[in-house]
This record gives sequence, structure tokens and C-alpha cells, in this order.
Amino acid sequence: MKSKTTLIILAGGKSSRMGFPKGLLKHSSTYWVLSQIKNYTEQEVYIGLGFDYQYYFEAIPWLKKAVESPQMFEQKKVNVVINQTPEFGLFSTLQAVLKVLNSTETNKNILALPIDVPLLESSELEKILSKENQIVIPIYNNKKGHPVKLASTFWKSLLKLNVTDKKARLDLQIKKRNASEITFIETNDASILKNLNTPKEWQEFTTT
Repeated sequence: MKSKTTLIILAGGKSSRMGFPKGLLKHSSTYWVLSQIKNYTEQEVYIGLGFDYQYYFEAIPWLKKAVESPQMFEQKKVNVVINQTPEFGLFSTLQAVLKVLNSTETNKNILALPIDVPLLESSELEKILSKENQIVIPIYNNKKGHPVKLASTFWKSLLKLNVTDKKARLDLQIKKRNASEITFIETNDASILKNLNTPKEWQEFTTT
């Protein structure tokens, strides 16, 4: 039986190159962060916010409630965690979410997705979700991308790291693991390689 996997959307950065909170960009008549949630095929989502959390709460008021208790959206339970130290980067937001998740659910897989990477289409996503290993990484044309699936026994080890340490990066922690603990999944969806950081990249993505 396939284990349940919790999606973690990492949206704690400054979005300085975009000039606007990426998750609040308009997409398909809604906000980008909500499109990402809608496209997820399982039932639990955590959103890690940081620098721009007040903008998110103003635009989508129920996200503020999701800090205290899960809110239902598109048949999914959505939780919000505010990273109090977003200046330490993406890993600090991931770790902030994992600390909360660890206090309530200790044995779930997680799927880590930066807000600027589109969630791949459902049939390709299922290839990742159905694979069991410590770390599952999608590949397109031999290039690694996101989201990355992490087993609980691996992501719990990330909680021990100090966010000020130069080694407090997911990619570096993955490199330390044995090859047998990592599975690479070939996908047909190039979106795993996208990095929507600038208005030009966003425009190209939304018009193609």
C-alpha cells in the first residue's frame, strides 16, 4: 500500500527578482499558490511562509487561520507555518515546517516544492509518490529537479541541523547519503526544471 505524502510548498523567500510575492501571482483566475495546491493529488499540504506572510494573509485571509488549525481547500487540509528566520534561506523554511510536522505526524513522507517550481502533472507526479525510498528525485533529460520526496527517517535528520551552518542545505545533505537510499525517477514533464524567478520567466511560463 502506498504511503501518504504531505506536500510542503516553500514560499518564505523575498521574491526580490520577481518584485512581488511569487505565490500571489495571478494564475488560472486564482493565485499561484492556490493553483499549486489544487494540482496536488493527495490530501495534506503545508505552506511555509516567511518574508511576505502578511501579504499572503491579506490576499487569502483563510491562510491566517491555517496557522492555528488546518483549513479545507479543494478537498485538502492546508496548514501554514511562518518561518521566523527566513533570512537563512530556503532550508530554514523547510526546517520550520518540518518542526511543526514532526510534532504531529512523525512517519509521513514529504514532498518538498519551492514556490517557483510548477508542480508536475498528475500522472508524472504519481511516479514519484508511488516510489518508496529515503529520497526520490525526478529527472528530465538527465537533469535533477523538484519536487523531492523524502521519507520521515531522512527528513527527521534535517531537524538536527543549525540553519546558520553552511551545510544546512537539502542538496548537501542528500549528497551525504548512500546511493542505495536515493532513487531517480525519469519524467516526461520539463516543469521539474523550471525556476520562475523573474517577470520574464513568469510571462513565458503563462503564455506557452
